[in-house]
Amino acid sequence: MATKKRVLVVGAGGFTGGWIVSEGLHRGYEMWAGVRESTSRKWLSEEGVNFLNLDFSKPESLQQAISSALPEGEKWDYIVYNLGATKVMQYLDFSRINYDYLRYFTTALKNAGMMPEKFLYMSSLSAMGPVDEKGYAPFTEDMIPMPNTKYGASKLKAELWLEMENIPFIIFRPTGIYGPRDKDYFLMFKSIGSGFDFSVGYRKQMLTFIYVKDLACAVYDALEKAPTGEVYNISEDRSYTQKDFRRMVGKAMGKSIVVPVRMPLWGVKWVSTIAEKIGVARAKPSTLNRDKYKIMKQRNWNVDISKARNDFGFSPRTSLEEGIRESLDWYKKEGWL
Repeated sequence: MATKKRVLVVGAGGFTGGWIVSEGLHRGYEMWAGVRESTSRKWLSEEGVNFLNLDFSKPESLQQAISSALPEGEKWDYIVYNLGATKVMQYLDFSRINYDYLRYFTTALKNAGMMPEKFLYMSSLSAMGPVDEKGYAPFTEDMIPMPNTKYGASKLKAELWLEMENIPFIIFRPTGIYGPRDKDYFLMFKSIGSGFDFSVGYRKQMLTFIYVKDLACAVYDALEKAPTGEVYNISEDRSYTQKDFRRMVGKAMGKSIVVPVRMPLWGVKWVSTIAEKIGVARAKPSTLNRDKYKIMKQRNWNVDISKARNDFGFSPRTSLEEGIRESLDWYKKEGWL
């Protein structure tokens, strides 16, 4: 009888990480969740999850934690590195969390002699920076990355580290991830449910999304079929306007009238600057900040996913309209709405 393949998901306690662990269990893998001691296990309660406590504030402890987790001479077949920060108090924290932590972890893996067969790194489309803001040509993997945010730059730096260190990587650059348990898009749903849809800028913006369960499926399809050393854009295979998004959410929430409120870019920039300063004063990262403003300002999020489709059969099954309905059903069931 074949032995189950082992998968370690680093950063398993978050929104996306929990779904990646769940999908692995359903596929019959031996699943390990790499988390901090203080990380909530709320979304990791399914039977069969093994835990590995990792303390990135003490890099010297990582090798010992990794080495002692499995019997001598054994290792994880696949590792999914999903750890990262999307909002911070100080911009230097992007580099520390998104780059240094990855560097500490992969160095510890090498020193322990436990490099896996494949190492899937969850990057971001923001590593690319803005592309064709007037013609709306889609992102492709062969474009030269030119990130214009501290967040995007930190993700690109992590990608380059994997390449320089000859890690057997597969890199995912997903677009906007949404679905049950997500808190960011939930706020947008809640706003539309109250009758108002806030958006940024007056020029057309093309948005793309990926349903979290489709992303989790793509992770294992890539680990099973994709070659190493490749980068993949991950998105649903179409784009939407803000009007499309508003209409779908309004329909799913039974709102026949939703008032669109467009905020000028200069106003959002001003508010973002103030919110960032308030966050620093309160010692709490602000969701709205100058870095996030640049992401909201970006007009073109069109994505070409043909490379992922050709290499490992990537084919998102959930349309935005279906994903919105499933997400709202979950939010209502859990009492969020």
